[in-house]
Amino acid sequence: MSRFRNLISSNSEEKDTSEIHSIEEGNNVYENGIETINDEKIVFDKKKLAHTNQFNADINSITHSLTRSRIATHHEDDQEEEAEEAQYHDTQVKRALKQRHLGMIALGGTIGTGLFIGIATPLTNSGPVGSLIAYLFMGSIIYFITQSLGEMATFIPVTSSITVFSKRFLSPAFGVANGYMYWFNWAITFAVEISVVGQVIEYWTDKVPLAAWIAIFWVLITLLNFFPVKVYGEIEFWIAFIKVLAIMGYLLYALIIVCGGSSQGPIGFRYWRNPGPWGPGIISKDVNTGRFLGWVSSLINAAFTYQGTELVGITAGEAANPRKTVPRAINKVVFRIALFYIMSLFFIGMLVPYNDERLASTSAVIASSPFVISIQNAGTKVLPDIFNAIVMITIISAANSNVYVGSRVLYALALSGNAPKQFAFVTRYGVPYLGVIVTSALGLLAFLVVNNNANTAFNWLINISTLAGLCAWLFISISHIRFMQALKFRGISRDDLPFKAKLMPFGAYYATFFVTVIIFIQGFQAFSPHWDTTAFFTSYISLIILAVLFIGCQIFYRCRFFWRVEDIDIDSDRREIEAVIWEDDEPKTLWDKFWAAVA
Repeated sequence: MSRFRNLISSNSEEKDTSEIHSIEEGNNVYENGIETINDEKIVFDKKKLAHTNQFNADINSITHSLTRSRIATHHEDDQEEEAEEAQYHDTQVKRALKQRHLGMIALGGTIGTGLFIGIATPLTNSGPVGSLIAYLFMGSIIYFITQSLGEMATFIPVTSSITVFSKRFLSPAFGVANGYMYWFNWAITFAVEISVVGQVIEYWTDKVPLAAWIAIFWVLITLLNFFPVKVYGEIEFWIAFIKVLAIMGYLLYALIIVCGGSSQGPIGFRYWRNPGPWGPGIISKDVNTGRFLGWVSSLINAAFTYQGTELVGITAGEAANPRKTVPRAINKVVFRIALFYIMSLFFIGMLVPYNDERLASTSAVIASSPFVISIQNAGTKVLPDIFNAIVMITIISAANSNVYVGSRVLYALALSGNAPKQFAFVTRYGVPYLGVIVTSALGLLAFLVVNNNANTAFNWLINISTLAGLCAWLFISISHIRFMQALKFRGISRDDLPFKAKLMPFGAYYATFFVTVIIFIQGFQAFSPHWDTTAFFTSYISLIILAVLFIGCQIFYRCRFFWRVEDIDIDSDRREIEAVIWEDDEPKTLWDKFWAAVA
């Protein structure tokens, strides 16, 4: 922005690098080499600027600035216009996330408590085979959801696309309700993550109160989110890289242990035979019924573990060359599901019996991590401490992503007029600072674990955030169905899209059906074996809030339940992206080529 304003204030030294054109039906006025008109309307020629190397990186911020600011003329109201200029607030985020950032974020961006700690419960209830089937089944749903999101977010790459699409393709009421629920989901998940960091540290020492650790990391992560998005991308890139290395290292280690590389001897499928492949189940005294209910409960844990796989859709609005970077990142999701989640659970089930008492340990959260337990069983010294440190880093990273996503959701809601306009104000680095503050504020709920049993409070927060995330997944799939209907109505072939989702529309209907079922049955333990009012509200509070928001928005907007197909907007923001000519930063050095291949 500063370079552009300097260009305007100078005479005509750089006319060959930028041109601002205006058309007036009569008398044209020229000032400092810039042609203006009486109504001060400026039309910016983006295509020419795109060919100018000096301004290519700033094209989006310049375009947005021209639509919001004025060029002063020699009218009598100069002072009045200067006052308006002084009150101007920038509302444009920066497209600073590169391909390697998005690729690594897609692989390991939000891997945290769900994987390293959360899989203990499904292993206990469902056994190694039951939990593996539950995660495979939920993984198939997530695959189709990310494919749906990828097709839409590549065609219309906007910030917080998940909430934007539900408003454009469904209705304003659905868009607003989904937007606030999705923000609520990530704000609560932030509380979950920082509530666990201190408990992870307690694996080494309990000299420092848990409340102090929560306060320290709350301040640290909040401050990190005020840095430019490029810094966020760089931090997440390296931490995600550490996660990927750690998990791949663990998988290799687990293979060695399974084959007899420890004092336990060859393990193989020992624990699948004794105590068995299926867990004891829950609630019912009937073995088969209890095991089925245990499997259903594992689906809920799997949903929490997979949350964040749709993060690429949020970052699309801050990605450089999104038509190229977003599809590559989306295609990595299947590897993330298969390699990190499924393979990890497969080896965990071989190394840790489901009846190991440490899986239900309440002394420290990390003490119940199957990863740490499997390493302890093998008798490998020091490695449990190293892995515990990795878990701590990954949780901090996941918490950082939670605040990032939540702030961008509020930013998108403000841009669409569904939240106070102040949430759209950004710093000079493109950070929506009010969104960061408000999202971080809900993270203070982490202090709930101080006065209650740690695992009880942890599970309470998981239930709230999981259902909110499931609702967002449902809206992604329904939005994609409507998106495909709009394309068909317009006569646009999906083969011509920058990214075409696989196995559609079957995949969207598949995900819609099963996510809907899971949303309504996930709180079944509140009804059986006896009615539990507290369990009911913790299981369904997110659904209740969503219903209240939707009904309120429906009354306020007086809109149709769904847009008519002919009224669906698939043009806004798309044409602006298509007018931009992106420079293709192909890796030139061996170092750059290495990271391009890895990410």
